[in-house]
Amino acid sequence: MSNDQPIRERGSWQQMSAAERADLLERGSDKIFDPQLREGVLEIIEDVRHNGDAGLIRAMEKFDRISLTPDRIRVSPEEFAAARKKISPELLTAIRDLLDHLRAFNEQLTRHGDWSFESEPGLMVGEKVTPIASAGLFVPSGKGSYPSVMAQLGAPAVVAGVPQIAVVVPPIPGGDGEVDPAVLVVADELGIRDVFRANGPAGIAALAFGTETVPRVRKVCGPGSPPVTCAQIEVQRYGTVSVMLLGPSESLILADDSADPYLLAADLLNEAEHGADSTSVFVTDSRALLDAVQTEVAKQLLDLPEQRAEYARSALGRNGGAVLTATIDEAAEVANAFAPEHMQIAVRDEQHVLDLLVDAGEILLGQNTTVSMANFIIGCPAALPTSGYAKVSSGVTADAFRKRTAVAKSTREALARMSDTVIAFTRHEGFPAHEFAVTRRLDR
Repeated sequence: MSNDQPIRERGSWQQMSAAERADLLERGSDKIFDPQLREGVLEIIEDVRHNGDAGLIRAMEKFDRISLTPDRIRVSPEEFAAARKKISPELLTAIRDLLDHLRAFNEQLTRHGDWSFESEPGLMVGEKVTPIASAGLFVPSGKGSYPSVMAQLGAPAVVAGVPQIAVVVPPIPGGDGEVDPAVLVVADELGIRDVFRANGPAGIAALAFGTETVPRVRKVCGPGSPPVTCAQIEVQRYGTVSVMLLGPSESLILADDSADPYLLAADLLNEAEHGADSTSVFVTDSRALLDAVQTEVAKQLLDLPEQRAEYARSALGRNGGAVLTATIDEAAEVANAFAPEHMQIAVRDEQHVLDLLVDAGEILLGQNTTVSMANFIIGCPAALPTSGYAKVSSGVTADAFRKRTAVAKSTREALARMSDTVIAFTRHEGFPAHEFAVTRRLDR
């Protein structure tokens, strides 16, 4: 791939072999489920499970070269107070703007709470909706500062009414254990004060099992590297639920020749700059548009710092690339097969394409709706399923922190009406006590 063609061209979708399609669609999942990675992650998890704070401290010494005493695992009130002095007024305003939008979006979800209806005379059925008892949020730190992730995870949990929320944040690389002050400000704005410094899999284990300092929670979530994602998968074996999967960032843009290649290039680079394990995919039915976008991406890469540009080259090259399709309908087929975390549509007939799309973490319509807007202001979830899990799961909203309990009430008359159905099943499946629970009521 030459420098003037920064996007890896994977060719025509129709002509791609099964192996070539799999290479695109399975992006990065092999790293998450790699046996050697799993073995290393399990070692860390077991250390924390059995040794608590000492295991957390060992992990930070080994991977971050930071030595801490147990009393420094929890972020202190003094650190929260100092954090506000370390961020700009502009960032504080932006944080509050994002939180306002997130609250508005998630409050709409929670408006639909308990419900019931009479499904037949004398039978009321419905659901009672309640928050989960506790949640643990993992906010990454290694490649940058991510107060937006703290907001995207914390606001839905707070709106859902979770009574106990614990946050784990890895220390700032190269420091003495400091935690990103912007993340602390977001937590403070949300009223979350249980924030702990711990890295990667050890932090996930601390939330899952609890330590002398970190409380145990029933659900953990948060995006991260393959080791962090692997750890979230592994702790589920011990009864802590996770959100599947919030791995390295990925995006797909679907466009026809009505789209502006200058803006397409900017949007492709938007997610591509996240990291060397990110994935950016461009799908179009226009050869001319792809050529124009190649030229624009090559130009715009020059405006990025070298490290971010290198990340983008990986995301658009080794990890992602471009796919040409015969029609826009086929482009939608490719998009559904990929099931991206972030998807943007830039086509003439948005509604037609939207109707065809079923598998995506989020769908952004038109070239005035950017992924950066979704990350930092819109209020829709931006902590979204990756690695194809958008086919079976959703982004982190208040619903991720609520559970539904079925509720029913029957009159004697409704019981009598339904008894024949119950008895038919009990006799077929061989459960006489189930039958007697009905007939002994009716015989009295």
